[in-house]
Amino acid sequence: MSRRRGLAGIVLLLAVTTAGCESGSPPSPDAGATGTAVPSASSRSAPSDDPHSSAGPWTGACPAERAAPDPDRPVVDVDFSLSDDGRTVTGSESVVFTPDLPTGELVFRLVPNGPGSSEKGNRLTVDRVRGDDVTRGHYEPAAAGPPGGRYVLPLTRRLAAGESTEVLLDFTLALGEGAFDRVGTADGASWWASGAPLLAWEPGVGWAHDPFAGLLGETAISPAADTTLSVEVPAGMTVLMTGDQAEPSAPRDGRRTWTSSEPAARDVSVAAGDFTTAETIVDGVRVTAGVLPAGNDGGDGAETRAQALTDATAAALTALVDRFGAFPYRTLTVPQLTILGGGIEYPSSILLLGPPAGVLVHEVAHMWFYGMVGNSQFRDPWMDEAFASYAESVVTPVDPPAVATVVARAGDVGASMEEFPSNGSYVTAVYGKGAAMLLAAREAAGAAAFDAAVRCYVDARAWAIATPTDVATALAGLPAARDVLVAAGALDVDDLPG
Repeated sequence: MSRRRGLAGIVLLLAVTTAGCESGSPPSPDAGATGTAVPSASSRSAPSDDPHSSAGPWTGACPAERAAPDPDRPVVDVDFSLSDDGRTVTGSESVVFTPDLPTGELVFRLVPNGPGSSEKGNRLTVDRVRGDDVTRGHYEPAAAGPPGGRYVLPLTRRLAAGESTEVLLDFTLALGEGAFDRVGTADGASWWASGAPLLAWEPGVGWAHDPFAGLLGETAISPAADTTLSVEVPAGMTVLMTGDQAEPSAPRDGRRTWTSSEPAARDVSVAAGDFTTAETIVDGVRVTAGVLPAGNDGGDGAETRAQALTDATAAALTALVDRFGAFPYRTLTVPQLTILGGGIEYPSSILLLGPPAGVLVHEVAHMWFYGMVGNSQFRDPWMDEAFASYAESVVTPVDPPAVATVVARAGDVGASMEEFPSNGSYVTAVYGKGAAMLLAAREAAGAAAFDAAVRCYVDARAWAIATPTDVATALAGLPAARDVLVAAGALDVDDLPG
């Protein structure tokens, strides 16, 4: 969620033509179905034949319909309040957590405290914790970052699997100067994504204690949660955020409150500013885009720019629905900020930092790959970024000879975040070679068969945290495609079922 979902916004064609270059493309910090139901928790314990089950990994049967949310998923309610100067967010977060494994603690990821982001003046602090089962929490450093990367909350009793606890965290988020990041303030707008403590649980595995990485890529993991947001801001601001938004409250004392809900969100994004918005309905999804005032519109007003962004988003969504199936959410909001760099995706919302050309399709594709089908962004970054980059080929075809050239280049697509020595090597392997690998696998297996296998994977692992073994299972009947992924280093023999 954002998790800084890598360097989102690389057009596949650009990735192919620059994949051998260590400088890569300008990196970006990255983080659902037309009202269809959402997540089924993933795990790696005893096998289960039911793809909706949280009791074990998927065994390959294609579900008759997309997997539904895990009924025991976390329930998260967050109240944000933005200061009048737009530089500080205070909030409270209620979390009802029901683990599928025994645990004696809760672990939260404090994403804004990572290297790079904290250096820009961003900081997330837990001020107070309440709950019947909690005691005093403490911060833990995350290896590649400053202190405060994780907040660990010991429990006064050990929870059994299936036993619930509720905790309320009060927090303060300081927003630094606007930069290409998930949190900040610039030109009268404030935005925060992963701006509240993020529950770091992987169903079937347990708490994730992964360190921050020194690269501009994601390292967080979180389960999809039944999420409700409340955002209080100065009355002149418009809010665009994760979730199905209700009409804002009437202004009171110069402020008003915006609310939204999302039945299955791994993380959330909020942007507040003087947005001019445009809206459309496409495939049953309400798409809303917002733009900020510009000193020089080049003859085009804010209304025209907002409508153009809405239309471009709707076109991307339509193209991707044709390939991957129903959009995972009821709504999609796209606030465009004045900071340049690319895009950062969150469930049902995209922070667009700069022009949409070259990044919009990639970010919309993340609604399927990360938003709906989750993954460990530290352990398996290719599972969302390579698929989102591959999805760009829906509107930007790439010639097979160019694909073959990139697939043949060095680099292990399946490496973890700590194994890449530089941003250039990360982009080259995960985005460029990863996308080309999937294109080559589609060519090897046949487009229709490969598309059907990917759609089966998407529907079966919807709302779970998928693993490379799940991808291998999806391709079990397409050995030519699976061999391409093995050769590229995305899968190894341990990932192959049976």
